[in-house]
Amino acid sequence: MKALEQTYVVRYPKQSLATFGVTSINYFIVTSPVYADSDTGDREGVVRRGKVIAERPTIVTPYYALKVQGFSDEAYEYLQFLADRLGANSPGILYQYRNESDNLEIIGGEPAEIAHKISDDLDSRSENLAVVMVGVDELWDVALLKFMYEFTASSSAMNVDEMMSRGLLDPNPTVGGLPTAAVQRIESMFREVGRGRSPEELKHELDQWGAFEYYEERFLNIFRNPRP
Repeated sequence: MKALEQTYVVRYPKQSLATFGVTSINYFIVTSPVYADSDTGDREGVVRRGKVIAERPTIVTPYYALKVQGFSDEAYEYLQFLADRLGANSPGILYQYRNESDNLEIIGGEPAEIAHKISDDLDSRSENLAVVMVGVDELWDVALLKFMYEFTASSSAMNVDEMMSRGLLDPNPTVGGLPTAAVQRIESMFREVGRGRSPEELKHELDQWGAFEYYEERFLNIFRNPRP
């Protein structure tokens, strides 16, 4: 709660998350050092720099997500609830991030003042994919998580609209109502297997979607008619 209450964004990125590509966002998180003494007149700020890499948003279904490792028990319970209520193949979007920390620097001045100076500098250089935050030193990564959540929420409507405009969320009745995006991915993997990709990866993908029954004959033909 301390981190959330004292964390705020001074400058948001000027662009949203890309729908069909990877987004790299430079971040600057400014905090008061844990050793700061409020009785002294000298103030310092800790500036942490790095990048948040947002992978291309992926279309998934509750069934698919239930097969993905790494979620909490509560998350799996929620996914099962969605599958029961909306259908196992109802489409959704999965966002995945990774943090690449760069360096840490001590700068004289109030953290808020430092953050605004960094923001002004970024504006002067038209750095559209950069964020500046003020946070709590020992919980600085909470500031990063808070930003990622808010940035995702602000971008998701646009991402969904762009995917819908291409028909990627439309159900395909010939394969049990899988989203069109899933069908396109499976078709791409079949082509790649024809060029030498491991059939095991294709089988895994089909199982993830619960779609093997729709592609079984075609999959087995890979082994009946091997490439010369």
